[in-house]
Amino acid sequence: MNTPHSDNDTVRPTPSVGAVVIGRNEGDRLRVCLESVVPFIAAAVYVDSGSTDGSVQMAQGLGAEVLALDMAIPFTAARARNAGYRLLINAHPQTRYVQFIDGDCEVVPGWLDQASRYLDAHPDCAVVCGRRRERHPEASIYNQMCDLEWDTPIGDALSCGGDALMRVDALVQVNGYRDQLIAGEEPELCVRLRRKGWRIHRLDIEMTRHDAAITRWGQWWRRTVRAGHAFAEGAWLHGASPERHWVRETTRTVLWGLLLPIAIAGLVVGVDPRAAALALLYPLQWARLAFRTRSPALAFFSVAGKFAEAQGVLKFGLTKLLGRSGRLIEYK
Repeated sequence: MNTPHSDNDTVRPTPSVGAVVIGRNEGDRLRVCLESVVPFIAAAVYVDSGSTDGSVQMAQGLGAEVLALDMAIPFTAARARNAGYRLLINAHPQTRYVQFIDGDCEVVPGWLDQASRYLDAHPDCAVVCGRRRERHPEASIYNQMCDLEWDTPIGDALSCGGDALMRVDALVQVNGYRDQLIAGEEPELCVRLRRKGWRIHRLDIEMTRHDAAITRWGQWWRRTVRAGHAFAEGAWLHGASPERHWVRETTRTVLWGLLLPIAIAGLVVGVDPRAAALALLYPLQWARLAFRTRSPALAFFSVAGKFAEAQGVLKFGLTKLLGRSGRLIEYK
């Protein structure tokens, strides 16, 4: 992987690049985030979702424009990003590209310059992203898994994550993020962008450093439940499209995390010896994944994660059945 040099960001800020930072009670992580981006762009908007730790005052002191969301309306990261970029382009209409970044992340020196150069040279590209790294992968197996999850293939991609540089014209064309999504908002946005003929591209350079701070099983479980919810809602919205968006992921989750356990339980109740045979599928799956990844621990979490994902699928299904809006699933 190519590592960008800090010299690239010593040039004067370009009026075409702005940033939207979202967060709540991020403390010193927000300071690090804003200091990594504000000096190198024309304008930054910090969207706060009810902080009580002085984040608003800190952001203002560091030169960001602040938008405090109305927390009487259910919060989603999608809604926060939409509000932020719309404020940004209304106040600074010369903005061509917007860097989205979470308040617990830090932009790597050189990223903004190289990413904006890529968009300059490729007018058919709507989104460019790079390598997001976990700041402390050694702190827990959960942080390590996050770091591995973000090591995505180089080149044209189907989607991006929460940190990415996006072309304003493309965002406006598809009316931004889908406000009500509580998870999976970036891949869903990218589906709509690609339908309009835009490309999503992953560069072989570092982009951001993230502080997941996942040290407990419960945090990992809730994060994985959120992933299952995202799979189900993504398949609900775009599963009928030719690419079958997240249909495979949802199907595997339902099979391993829901249907197979129900079948085993039913056979156990009926004192059917086939229950043991079906139950053996889980250690066999673990062994297969352990051999492929060369990590018994990662294989365990992959198998166990299907039960958490199934909880997320059920959560989505129940909210649709009852005609309700999904509530945010937080792990911090």
